[in-house]
Amino acid sequence: MSEAATDSGNKKLFWACFIALVATSFFFGLRSIVVPDLQKQFGLSGTQIGQVLGVGLWPFAFSIIVFSLIIDKIGYKSAAIFAIVSHTLAVVGTLVAIRNSSYDWLYWSTFLVAIANGTVEAFINPVVATLFSREKAKWLNILHAGWPAGLALGAAAGLILASAGVGLFFKLAICLVPVVFYALLIIPRHFPVQERVAAGVTFRDMLSEVGAIGFFLMAWLVVMGVGQIMNKPVHLPVSLGVSAVVGAAAFGYTRSAGNWMFVLILVSMPFLATTELGTDTWMAELLAADLPKMAGWVFVMVSIIMTILRFYAGPIVHKFSPIGLLVASAALAVVGLLFLGKAPASLLVVAAIVYAFGKTFLWSTTLGVVSEQFPKGGALTLNGVSAVGVLGMGILGAPLMGLYLDKGIDADLKTTQPALYAKVDGGMKATMFGESPSLKNDVVESLPEAEAAQVGAVVNANKKKAFIRQSALPAFMLLIYLILFFHFRSKGGYKPQELASSGGGGGAESGS
Repeated sequence: MSEAATDSGNKKLFWACFIALVATSFFFGLRSIVVPDLQKQFGLSGTQIGQVLGVGLWPFAFSIIVFSLIIDKIGYKSAAIFAIVSHTLAVVGTLVAIRNSSYDWLYWSTFLVAIANGTVEAFINPVVATLFSREKAKWLNILHAGWPAGLALGAAAGLILASAGVGLFFKLAICLVPVVFYALLIIPRHFPVQERVAAGVTFRDMLSEVGAIGFFLMAWLVVMGVGQIMNKPVHLPVSLGVSAVVGAAAFGYTRSAGNWMFVLILVSMPFLATTELGTDTWMAELLAADLPKMAGWVFVMVSIIMTILRFYAGPIVHKFSPIGLLVASAALAVVGLLFLGKAPASLLVVAAIVYAFGKTFLWSTTLGVVSEQFPKGGALTLNGVSAVGVLGMGILGAPLMGLYLDKGIDADLKTTQPALYAKVDGGMKATMFGESPSLKNDVVESLPEAEAAQVGAVVNANKKKAFIRQSALPAFMLLIYLILFFHFRSKGGYKPQELASSGGGGGAESGS
């Protein structure tokens, strides 16, 4: 096959992967707009909404870990077809949930969306890293422009359909459109052999990059996730014990504690995921306090800015180096979140733009760093960081955001409006973190205008505080990135690691 034909095939496969990622984030963007509709239809507290949003994230990690371990055996196309089927079933299940006002159907359909999303991530990242093995950070950034593009499309679709008076059922049914689109693009494509396999790096060597510490962290989060699935909190000694066994087994097999830089990046990922995905999940609702008619469109604007910046990531990565870009991005994310928490309504759009510039390159550049520094880790290291991030976000980040919001609203109402509080107090509801206060949503909606305004003021004030709390997360990430930055400086600067046989695409998978 000629070089031109190979390049053309690589680009077609790249854009198929790009659209698959657009489809996954389309779900996320649309869901961020319909959060109030879900809360109203199913009568959910803030904590329960946090749990639903969380289950739309962390099962992603289950599928991404499992597929990262087996994907080189079963083939990338098999994983892609599994994702297509799972996405389709998830949409159908969500529609059944709405028709029957069934929380269980909603929960498990959202769970299946996350499984499908993780499967997409499991195949697109190593495929693109293999196709463009000499410019991984650049092309992984461009690939992940598909994430904010899908967010913008999903959120815009939700807003337009809402303005047309379309109900929740048909708003979510539209999610089938991008699924069909990426299915048509993916199925005809041929997938390459991943660069680790092409270079002859063994399965044991791949696991060694993660090592005992990395597997301990992954196992602990997975155990906690299983507890959330079963709605039964896992006691800390139990989760640590199971994780220690997994870590010991990994050490026994690999004789490696793990690459210290990779472990450090793993530790940062729950903070990164909550900074980006957690804030994205709540963005429209949090901004609605000050921009009731524009909040959704501000979210769309932020996503469009991210899309454009990631498309032009090449020169930016070249100028700053991947680690330098992470340092600058984390610092800007801190400023942006503090700005969002403190800014008056007249400056909220400016604050959102600052936040967008800060968060744009965090996730995609982290993937670039991992693929360039730990190529022996293949699909496992590249996808493992995303798995740990989403697990931490879904199990801890999103539910804790909801819990703090519920507790803040409860405490402020009880203190400032005791008579009104007695009317709207919904009592304590069970969550994975224990009992959480709640409001009677039906009572709140039927309050006289003056009392509704008083409740709204308390709720809005606490939503603003959420941004300020979030700023501590990128501050912690900044510390980790500075450690890595000075480490690379001491070694003469950031340099990608290359596998001896890595060659920009390799051969094709047999049978696909």
